[in-house]
Amino acid sequence: MERISPEADQALGVLPAFLRQILYNRGCTTFDEAARFLKAEPSGNTDPIQILGMGETVERILCAIQRDELIVVYGDYDVDGVTATALLFEVLQKMGARVREYIPNRFDEGYGLNNEALETVQRSLGAKLVITVDCGIRSQKEAEYARQLGLDLIITDHHHCSDTLPCGIAVINPKQPGDPYQDKDLAGVGLAYKLAQALLATQPVAGVEADQWLDLVALGTVADLAPLVGENRALVRRGLEHIRQGQRQGLLSLIGAAGLNREKVTAADIGFALGPRLNAAGRLESALAAFRLLTATDLFEAGMLAQQLDNQNHERQQQTRDIQARVEAMALAENQDQALIFAADPGFSQGIVGLAASRLAELYYRPAIVAYRNEEITRGSCRSIPGFHITEALDQCSELLIRHGGHAAAAGFTVRNENLPELITRMQAMAAQQLGDLSQLRRTLDADLEIPLSDLNFKMLNYLDLIQPTGYGNLEPVFVSRNLEVRNHRTVGKEKQHLKLWVSDGKASINAIAFRLGHLDGQLPHFVDLMYTFERNEYNGMIDLQLNVRDLRPSGMAE
Repeated sequence: MERISPEADQALGVLPAFLRQILYNRGCTTFDEAARFLKAEPSGNTDPIQILGMGETVERILCAIQRDELIVVYGDYDVDGVTATALLFEVLQKMGARVREYIPNRFDEGYGLNNEALETVQRSLGAKLVITVDCGIRSQKEAEYARQLGLDLIITDHHHCSDTLPCGIAVINPKQPGDPYQDKDLAGVGLAYKLAQALLATQPVAGVEADQWLDLVALGTVADLAPLVGENRALVRRGLEHIRQGQRQGLLSLIGAAGLNREKVTAADIGFALGPRLNAAGRLESALAAFRLLTATDLFEAGMLAQQLDNQNHERQQQTRDIQARVEAMALAENQDQALIFAADPGFSQGIVGLAASRLAELYYRPAIVAYRNEEITRGSCRSIPGFHITEALDQCSELLIRHGGHAAAAGFTVRNENLPELITRMQAMAAQQLGDLSQLRRTLDADLEIPLSDLNFKMLNYLDLIQPTGYGNLEPVFVSRNLEVRNHRTVGKEKQHLKLWVSDGKASINAIAFRLGHLDGQLPHFVDLMYTFERNEYNGMIDLQLNVRDLRPSGMAE
């Protein structure tokens, strides 16, 4: 916990002391910076025309509309890709375009562009123009094949670029070299939104504004773990307002299936309830079901699709538990001393390996790769930790790979089986070199400030609402309170996996919930130090204050 500087404390002096510290921790040292943050206003110029290739892209799309050419929006099968596909599909329809969607099947086609799909959209559908969303930045060979087929190709993608960009009409990616656009962290759906802004600014349509699709932008941005800072945070805050208005029938039905209160949907609800249900379609069967849900206007169809996705999510959860147990057993047997955990098996579902890799990285705090292997190739999903950029590591092994791509913390690859052993050996060596002594490798939890329980009240919660939306890149404020007496405690949950506490500092008492810490029930000391987030707990129509415990330890223990 770094104390606020005297200069920043004075500059932010009109705000409560706890809020000044929280804002300082998020880089706000002047009142203007704090005001922009609290209002979720991005700094700098957000005009989409600045993005490299945007002018050429808008010109080619408007030409296609004028000529009545078929445009295919080619997306990815995760939430970011599906929301981006739905957004651009609907915007182009509103502009009078002939447009079709294409989302590859994870199991038959894999990630990104593929030649067979390009042949289908050109020969069977008769498309003249293909626009990718959330994919394509590493599809150099496929882009060249599209050129040979006579297809015009526009790439919009937010993933890490390689040294060579794919050929085509244009590439829309703020991460490409020389791009002047200030915000480099837009999700795939965020870039689709910027394209919609540019199109509608050039050729306006009465009653149509790009902001009408901010609900989709919020969904895809949060679900893809794009940092909730800068423009992303502004878009998600406004997008959540659109979601709460309930104007998209498919999303309204999904909210109902998830058991959420539409008027109070948060970024956390997207991350833990709505996003997983939308992702379940592509993980088990086809992501087209999620696309159809998001674009549905019929109440009955939307309800049926929402229930289908809810059922698939329950199935996905069970499959995840099953594969997780197998992966953990393999990891413990084979990777105990390795800096990078690896497990591959023909029985692993291609749609679940990413979830298993995430769980391994979380459990053991090391980079993890979980892969599906068939007779010829292996498709791996990677998750990493700070200090090891997983996509850059794959870049160093690119000659071994058929394809790969991703971000610093998550990536995917396809490799021929004969190259797999060398790939894993090299990846483990790079991880060991960059992460250092494994015995010193541990997760750290940072708090914003230490605070007495008696300072916690509903007024403080109202101020904390201004920090929303929180998530990756803008974590929910975390507090520490020390020497709290545990006056009562019990386990809760179907499997007694959570811990419910009643704690007091002698002046104030409050309820606390500690998820996944039920195993501590029989060994709790009488006095504890708690690290927690502060929240409202709504139950049976009543609203109470609650601590959401992130960590605890006996009071008096050394740092």
